[in-house]
Amino acid sequence: PNTDLLAQQLPETPISLWLIPPVFPTDRLDDEVIRRIWNETPYWIFCWASGLAMAQWLLAEPHHVKDKVVLDFGAGSGVVAIAAKMAGAKRVICCDIDQVSLASCRENALLNNVELEYLDDLYKSEQVDVLLAADVLYDQCNRFFLDEFLKFAPEVWVADSRVKNFSHPHYIKLDERSATTWPDLDEAKEFRNVSFYRTK
Repeated sequence: PNTDLLAQQLPETPISLWLIPPVFPTDRLDDEVIRRIWNETPYWIFCWASGLAMAQWLLAEPHHVKDKVVLDFGAGSGVVAIAAKMAGAKRVICCDIDQVSLASCRENALLNNVELEYLDDLYKSEQVDVLLAADVLYDQCNRFFLDEFLKFAPEVWVADSRVKNFSHPHYIKLDERSATTWPDLDEAKEFRNVSFYRTK
């Protein structure tokens, strides 16, 4: 549906984002309309559970990024990048192949009064200290990035609610947090548990 975006403060954070208004009647939508919404709606008009969980985690444990150069891969709305900057990162790069997503990141950075950098191709990136990736493993085709990330940063953190306990020789599961996509999509409970993985 066509709608204007609304600046909304995210739960348990000082971060606000331009997002779809929280009042849309999903209970009255038939399956076909819901499918079209999922397939056609820009992903950056929601703050997905894994991104919100990672943002909350960075703000609670800023030592992971403080004074470091950070890249937020698949930045979407920029929530993770904004949190990293608020947590004291020296520089933060939003990386997303979608130019409209990067425009969303810019607007959200302005909304939160933080300075970010923008990149549309991971393979143009410099070496960074920490690479963050939230909610990027929903597509099996994206799994190869787990190896690619290692080329750009010695420390990689991945947060995901869709893939449970993936097995990879270079990553270990360290934490699990509860979060909800915002605005709340009334997702199944299993998608509200976000797993955190870090390079070994």
